[in-house]
Amino acid sequence: MFPQIFSNFGACKLRVFQQSCVILLRNLFLYFTMKQFILALFVLIFAGQLSTAAQKKVLYGVAFYNVENLFDTNHDAGKKDYDFLPTGSYQWTENKYQSKLSNMAQVISELCTEVGTTQCPAGAAVVGLSEVENARVLSDLLQQPSLAKRGYKAIHFEGPDRRGIDVAMLYNPKAFHLESAMLVPFVYRDSLQPNVDLGFYQGADGKIQPYSNKNGELIGDTTYTTRGFLTVGGKLGGEKFYFIVNHWSSRGAQSPVRERAGYQVRKLKEALLAQDPGARIVIMGDLNDDPNNASVDAPESLGAKHKESDITSPDDLYNPWWDMLYNKGIGTLYYRGKWNLFDQIIFSAGLLDKSQPERLHLLTNAVFSRDYLLQQEGKYKGTPKRTTAGGVWINGYSDHLPTQIFLVKERSQR
Repeated sequence: MFPQIFSNFGACKLRVFQQSCVILLRNLFLYFTMKQFILALFVLIFAGQLSTAAQKKVLYGVAFYNVENLFDTNHDAGKKDYDFLPTGSYQWTENKYQSKLSNMAQVISELCTEVGTTQCPAGAAVVGLSEVENARVLSDLLQQPSLAKRGYKAIHFEGPDRRGIDVAMLYNPKAFHLESAMLVPFVYRDSLQPNVDLGFYQGADGKIQPYSNKNGELIGDTTYTTRGFLTVGGKLGGEKFYFIVNHWSSRGAQSPVRERAGYQVRKLKEALLAQDPGARIVIMGDLNDDPNNASVDAPESLGAKHKESDITSPDDLYNPWWDMLYNKGIGTLYYRGKWNLFDQIIFSAGLLDKSQPERLHLLTNAVFSRDYLLQQEGKYKGTPKRTTAGGVWINGYSDHLPTQIFLVKERSQR
């Protein structure tokens, strides 16, 4: 289905092919006549050209994963993390914490490592995360043996969520060159402050700046104090990108709260494009809504489109997960007898354009699923294997499955 040879992050993989050719040429020279040798040499050169042409495609993977309560064993002041202490309801010991780190590292290390029959050992260039407690758990995560050699860097800002869970982003500096990062706070509209609308403003230098959200101090109504929008700018494959990592309010809140989040992210997207015209926007996260819910689909909220025929501008937002859930029945979490697909990666529609093969464009998208991530028996067989079930630790992974997209382009000629 897909090309069989990719250059992952531009690393050429011709060495084995070249060494094989040298051995084969030596054997041909020993056993063939000169005429046969010349003919065989011509065939090898042609084959080498085909292999080189195939190697000109460069692949980048982008993934998102809700790691479900990645807490350390210590209390963070001002946070309701008491359940995840050794004396808490989950009896969250150092042994359980280390097992959780190992499990999460295993999954992250495997994200974006294969597409079709093609192996991509460098893995994801960018990984958005939700439900991480603090910078320490990210540091501990990246020191796990399965991730240490990747050289990932972490981006994280301490947010105001009362449970103490934040969003974060991992990136491979070999693939993504970091230029900026900020946490834009979620702002719920307050009738007493009608002029408070968004969590960012345009600074004197023309750049987008976030309002302060330190220690949970939030302008507007603080009833829905929750995770902000982690906004990271830089170059992926030499092209300008902004990644916005989200974890919208749970369904304990009503739909208008998430619709408000969608509105703010759309306005943030528009402001970033006004600042950097032509930049690619990737919005990822646990939205706590499906692709057809108002927060994602409605024009007055995020306004993501799921039909290519509805796209009118490369700056429109395109959602590739509609077909995945509603036609294929594939989701990322299972609740009350049905699959949902809350974990979405939505992007500017320019990434659908394949007319300029030297620019990054979408190859495919997928929900990442492996047998070890799923319950193998019992009432919940085939559903995500959580860290705990019914309050009992089962050494699982998460109640969510990760999502991933693959971007590809032709390698520049040298």
